[in-house]
Amino acid sequence: MPPTILAGALPGGVNIFSSPPPNPGINDPCMPKPPSFPPIPIRRRNPTPNNTPTGSNKPNPNPALKSTHRRTKYYKPVTDDVIQADGDRAVVISDSGVSYLLPGAPFEFQFSYSETPKVKPIAFREPAFLPFGPPTMSRPWTGKAPLKSKKEKELKRQKRVRLVPSSQSEEKEESEKKMVMETSRQITGNYRMHRRSREEILGKPLSKSEIRALVKPCLSRNRQVNLGRDGLIHNMLELIHSHWRRHEICKVRCRGVPTLDMDNVCHHLEEKTRGKIIHRVGGVIYLYRGRNYDPLNRPRYPVMLWKPAAPVYPKLIQEAPVGLTKVEADKLRNDGKKLLPICKLAKNGIYVDLVQNVRDAFEGSSLVKINCKGLEPSDYKKIGAKLKDLVPCVLMSFDDEQILIWRGNDWKSTTPSPNLISNRKISGTGNAGKLRVLWKSAIDAKKALLLDDESVAVSPDLLLEKVEQFESVSQATAHSYTARILVEKKENNFSSEDDEFLLVEEEKTKIPFGSLGVDQITRQ
Repeated sequence: MPPTILAGALPGGVNIFSSPPPNPGINDPCMPKPPSFPPIPIRRRNPTPNNTPTGSNKPNPNPALKSTHRRTKYYKPVTDDVIQADGDRAVVISDSGVSYLLPGAPFEFQFSYSETPKVKPIAFREPAFLPFGPPTMSRPWTGKAPLKSKKEKELKRQKRVRLVPSSQSEEKEESEKKMVMETSRQITGNYRMHRRSREEILGKPLSKSEIRALVKPCLSRNRQVNLGRDGLIHNMLELIHSHWRRHEICKVRCRGVPTLDMDNVCHHLEEKTRGKIIHRVGGVIYLYRGRNYDPLNRPRYPVMLWKPAAPVYPKLIQEAPVGLTKVEADKLRNDGKKLLPICKLAKNGIYVDLVQNVRDAFEGSSLVKINCKGLEPSDYKKIGAKLKDLVPCVLMSFDDEQILIWRGNDWKSTTPSPNLISNRKISGTGNAGKLRVLWKSAIDAKKALLLDDESVAVSPDLLLEKVEQFESVSQATAHSYTARILVEKKENNFSSEDDEFLLVEEEKTKIPFGSLGVDQITRQ
C-alpha cells in the first residue's frame, strides 16, 4: 500500500488537486465555433426519388387493375336509358332508380323495391355491373371449387382407373347435362309460376274463421322474415318462397325506416310475391301464399351476390327552400334550435304514427323538430325524405341528430272548423243566404229532410222555418239515446199503488249491497 501524503505536509501548502486554469477565450466572439452537423432526416414511407425530373408525367395505370371501393372518388354522371349491356343482360336507369334486366325475368330486378327514392339519381359511385353470377357457369357460384364425391376420393386414394362401358358413359353424360340444366336455372332463374295469374293462384277468398285458424299458430312462432332499413330487398323474394314451401303463411317483421309507410311495404310485398296480406298488426305482416300455390313450381330468382353502392341523389336540404329567402331560412333554423322535439325515435323502432303526429304538431306550430339521437345518419335522412313526401313539408336541417321541418306556405289545416252557424260568414242578404248556409251544413252533416209536394210550393219564409225545425230535431236525435222500458206482468188482485210498492220492495231485495238500481236495470 503506497504511503499517503497530506496536503499540509507539502512545502508552502501547495494543492496538487487544484482546478485547471480558466479559458479566457471561451466567450470571445472572434473564436471559431465548432462545426454544426445537419439533423438526422426523418424516414418517410414513400420517399420521392431525386433522380426523376419534376416535369415528367407518370404513365396512367390500366383502369382494369384499379380497385373501386366506397372510399374512392368515383363519380360518373347518369345518362338516360341503358348504361351497360351484355347481350340480354343490362343495367337500366329510370325514374324508379337503378334496375337490372335479365332474359325471361317477369319484372325489372332492383336491390330494394320499397325503399328506392322516387327521384332520378345524378351519378354513380361505382361502375355499373350486374350483381348476379355469370350465366356461363355450370353451377351456382360459391367462391370455391366443388366438393368431390366419395367415389372420386376413393379413386384418388387407390389410384385406380375403372373402365366404364359405353352405354353407362352415355347415361352418365345425359345425367350430367340434366344437372347442368337444373343448376343453370338457379343462376338465370325459373319463372314458370308467373304463367298463371295472381287471382288463379290465390283462389277463393278466405273466410274469417280460416284467417283466424291460419294466423293463430303464427303468433308465437319465431320463423319469420326480418325486414330492416333497406326494406324489401331482392333476396327476400327467394326467402319468402322458401318459407311458403312448408307453411301457408309467411310472417314478415318490419322494423326501422320502412314502418313509416307500411302501405308502401304491403303494396310491394303483394306485387312482387303475388301473395295476399290477410292480417297486419303494427309492424308485423302475415302473408298468405294462396290456395292453388304449388311449392314444386315456385319461382326461383337469381340471388344478388353483393349489395350495389347507392347512387348519388339530389340534396335533400337547400340553403334557401322554395318560398323562402336565405335570411328567412336561417332565421327559421335559429328558431328551431330553441324548439322542443315532439318525440324521440328509438333505433329499429316502429314509426307507424309519426306522420300523423307531425301533421297534428303543425296545427300549433309552423316548425316541428324530431329527436333522432342514437340513429344512423342514413336512417334519419331517409325518414326526413319520407316525411317530405307523406306529410308534406319542407326539410330545414339535420343538425345535432335532429330533423327540423317547416310546414311551408301551401299548408292547409286538416282539422275541421266548428260547425256553428253564428260564426260563419253568410254569403248574400236576407233569408236566401241563411237558407244556403243551412243547406250546406245539412249536406256536410249527411242529414236530409224529405219534403212533400205541398211543402215544395210554399213561400221561402215557411220553407226556412221547416228547415230550422229539422235542424233542431236532428241535433236532438244526434245527442240522445233510445230508452229501454221494462214491463212486468202483475196479478189483478192488487191495485196500481200496491203494484208499485211491491215492485220497489222486490227491486230492493234483488239489488246487492253497495250497488245502484241503475246497474240492475242495465243488466236486464
